[in-house]
Amino acid sequence: MKSHTDIELIVIGGSAGSLQVIIEMIKNLEETVDIPIVVVVHRKAQSGNILQTLLQQFTKIPVIEVEDKTEVRDHAIYIVPADYHLLFENKKNMSLDSSEKMNYSRPSIDVTFRSAAEVYREKMIGILLSGANADGVEGLGYIKKYNGYVWIQDPETAEVDYMPKHAIEEIDYDLIVRPAHLAGYINQL
Repeated sequence: MKSHTDIELIVIGGSAGSLQVIIEMIKNLEETVDIPIVVVVHRKAQSGNILQTLLQQFTKIPVIEVEDKTEVRDHAIYIVPADYHLLFENKKNMSLDSSEKMNYSRPSIDVTFRSAAEVYREKMIGILLSGANADGVEGLGYIKKYNGYVWIQDPETAEVDYMPKHAIEEIDYDLIVRPAHLAGYINQL
């Protein structure tokens, strides 16, 4: 496992069936975790900031819905807003983009994984959770290309196993993780 000083960003992508995994992870994150965590979840365009409010109930770590030009800070969980792609301009700033959907999704996990990989390279972890389409798989490929780390939810534990199964078949991953262990692995970084 990489040491805390090596990892500068964690990006988690999920779709159908991933919300419960994310809630479970957040509940069990230690308050001292200070690596920025970005969460990209497929959701309806009109969903507002309900996800931020929901997740904040389970942690003392600030949960922030990203706005255009949001600064990347340690000790924060960032939620990508509905109907926007999230891009990393550099290690300090994120921006939002409303270009066409990718894999029928905006936000697209692929878009964020690729952008993060280009900026953070070997200093990031991409985690792909439950979901019903292939969004995120290509992005994990970019993370590996730049020597970042790839974790995939164990398909046997996924409510919808298509996304993690497809990723395992296509990508050279570093870890298959069960939801009950996800926070523990992050806490060890």
